Order: sequence, then structure tokens, then C-alpha cells
Amino acid sequence: MGLAGFEERLGAVLIERIDRCLSLRSVERLSGGASQETYRLVVETARGDEPMAMRRAPGGTVDPEKPPPTLATEALLMESAKAAGVPEPEVYYVLQPEDGLGEGFIMQWLDGVALGARIVRAPELDEVRPHLAYECGRILARIHGIDLDATGLRTRLEAITPLQLMHRSWDRYKLFPTPQPMIDYAARWLSENMPYDFDEGLVHNDFRNGNFMVNDKGINAVLDWEVAHIGDPMRDLGWICTNSWRFGRSDLPVGGFGEYQDLFRGYEEASGKTVDPDHVRFWEVFGSFWWAVGCLGMAEHYRTGPDQTVERPAIGRRSSECQVDCVNLLIPGPVRLIAGDELETGTGMPRIDELLVSVRDYLREDVMTATQGRTNFLARVAGNSLDIVLREIALGEAAQAAEQDRLVALLGENGNLDALRWTLVEALRDGSMALDNLDLQAHLRTSVVNQIAIDQPKYSGFKTAVDNG
Repeated sequence: MGLAGFEERLGAVLIERIDRCLSLRSVERLSGGASQETYRLVVETARGDEPMAMRRAPGGTVDPEKPPPTLATEALLMESAKAAGVPEPEVYYVLQPEDGLGEGFIMQWLDGVALGARIVRAPELDEVRPHLAYECGRILARIHGIDLDATGLRTRLEAITPLQLMHRSWDRYKLFPTPQPMIDYAARWLSENMPYDFDEGLVHNDFRNGNFMVNDKGINAVLDWEVAHIGDPMRDLGWICTNSWRFGRSDLPVGGFGEYQDLFRGYEEASGKTVDPDHVRFWEVFGSFWWAVGCLGMAEHYRTGPDQTVERPAIGRRSSECQVDCVNLLIPGPVRLIAGDELETGTGMPRIDELLVSVRDYLREDVMTATQGRTNFLARVAGNSLDIVLREIALGEAAQAAEQDRLVALLGENGNLDALRWTLVEALRDGSMALDNLDLQAHLRTSVVNQIAIDQPKYSGFKTAVDNG
């Protein structure tokens, strides 16, 4: 279905299914939503023009391999959470197969700040920001207290133990044709520190800075329920503390805006349960491991999926951010950074760096100036990807040569870099390589830190790793 046909069909559905809708004025796909599509609609109603939001499966196509919840269940989750006192938009309509728009739902549009970086830094949120960690704790307690049977959610959600959740990510990663030893190291650590004693409840599973909306009074909407399940609720407390979602404020572990004790206090007051910090730390490690695999999945989806935008391979390179966070949590210590080569060499006219820089600057200075919304966002992503290529050219060859030398020494065998990486990965997977091997830890730490120097040297975890040394 083309864009014109999509808009025409959507307009017809709005008129047919929501009583007050008279016509569709406009529809805009928003910049976020790497897993699902999100749209802002402006709808003519009897009360005047009204903004609405639509959440839809990518391309409108339902993935038969995707585990629950469906988008219809997401809508039920939001309705159930709203009834439990969690701030949520009102769901107006859940799309049906006969609507011809795929899987999704239409809901109330709420104004507020949803971008994590803005929540961390926006001056207009200065007064509410110090209270957000406490508020997050209280909201999570309400989510975890939702009655799964009374709402009908128990039969529509998966029940997943921590061990199953870890293996689901680890097994998914093992299908990718890329050896990432730090991911296997983290998986081994998680399997050896697994929590088995927990109070089962509803888990949002993606409650983080960037997945809720904030206004001048606090959090006014919890978003993106697409990976909710029944399991260990402490998963949510660990995820909101994962460094990927602190947006540069690594000194404030809860979302880049608050402290652990405020999060725990809010949760304990609202739930009547005591929080074990070590239990939460397990899930913080898991959060970095899980998103490291998830980022690689985005790159794989670029190769095989219906949404082959420039955003997906760029997210794939963010796996190294999560891996350096695992380094900082599990094996901090000294590292040696590779100096690399200067780019400005050679007599080509133009040089490769000049070609790349010219395209990058065109995207940032011309395309971004002339566009807005998703096109503007993707132009920024494309410019960032070209920066990665420039750093790869400057640092990649030297970093890989040093990694190969370390692997030869660690494993006691020769081979090309890819083969040696696979040998180490298999040794971690079968348990023949001990996690407390100091040479292993030094190798992983150095390899991951030098990779993040290529992928995103401005990431806060990179500075933390270097400072730890």
C-alpha cells in the first residue's frame, strides 16, 4: 500500500470506528520507534482539530515469530495500567484485520518531553527532575501490583524466568554470524549469578528514560509496552539504571536524573516490599547484556527485515556501548588505547576522508537544515554513521592487529582474527575458559574499549573505562 492509499484507508477507519472523527487532516511518522512505528495524527472532530497517536507494527506487517504481547495486548496493558494509577494515554481504538492497516492501535495524544536526552538536560524540567527517580519507583510498584488474573493479562502474556530470559537473548545472539566475546562473558556471569527467589509479577521490561513522557508536573505517560511479560519485577528497576539510558549522565544512575536510593524509596513506600540492591545490580548487568544483543539484532533486521532504514545498522554499532558497560560493571581495570593512523594521508584527489567528510557535512549542514521530523533524524543518524567509518579507517587496522596478538598469547594458538575470536567464544560458551582469568579480563577490556573508541568515543562508558585504568 502506497502512502496515499495508507492515508486514505486510515482516514476511513477513523471515521468508521471513532464516533467523533470527521476526517484525517494530516499524518506524520515520528523519528523514534526502531521496533514499532509511531505516528502523530491530526483529526477533524466535532470539537475541532484534535491530535491523536497511532502505534503500528513495522510496515503494518505482523511478524509471526514475534513473541507476545501483540499490539492489541499492548493496548490492554496500557488500559490496565491506567486503571491502576499509572499515567497513560487513553486508548481509543484497536485496529482489526478488516481495517486493512495491519496491527496497531489509536490513542490519545499527550504533550510532554519523551526524548531521554532532553529529560536529562531541558531547563524547563529543572524543578521536576530531582523527583523523577522517586516517582519512577512508585510507578513501577503500581505496575508490578497489577492483578494479572482480573485484567485477563495472565493468559495473554508470557511467563519468563530470569534464566529463560537470559538464554533467550544469548541463544538469539548465537545465531548471528559474529563472535563477540564480551557478550559471552557477560552471559556466563549472569548464568552463575542467577536470581531464583523472586516475587512473580507484571514486568514492563522496557521502562527507561526515553520510554515515558515528562511534563512540568512529572511523568504523564508510560510508553512502549511491546516486550512486557510475567517474571521478576526487579528487571524493571535494573533497566531504568542501565547506563545506555542515562544519556551521558553516568553520575546519576537512575535514568541520568536520580539516585538509587530515591528509586528504591519510592518503590518500597508504594509496594511495601524491600529492595535488594544486589538483585537490582544483576538486572543492571543484564540490561547492558540484553541491549548489546538487541543492537546486533537491529543490524540483522536491516539485512532481512521490511524496515531497511539507515537507523538500524547505526543501532547495531551501539552494541559496543553496552559491552563497555559490562566491562565497567564486571571487569574494570587498566586499558591501552590504540593510537591508529592519521587519515589525512595519500595523494588521491580527493582523498577518501575528504569524500566522507563532504557527505557527512552535507547531511548535517544542508539536509538537516532543510528538513524536520523523521527525515531530519535519519540525516543525523547517517552523519553519525559516516563518523564511525572515518574512525574505523583511522583506528581499525591497528586495533585489530593488537587484538589478534593478544588472542594468540591468550589461546596459545595461531590463526586469523575471526577464527581466534570464535575459538575464544566457544571456550566461554563451553566453560573451559574461567571467568576469573586475569589475561582474559585484560584482553576483553582492552578490545571492547578500543572498539568503543571507534563506534562512539563520546559515550559515557568509554570515559568511565579509561578513568578506571
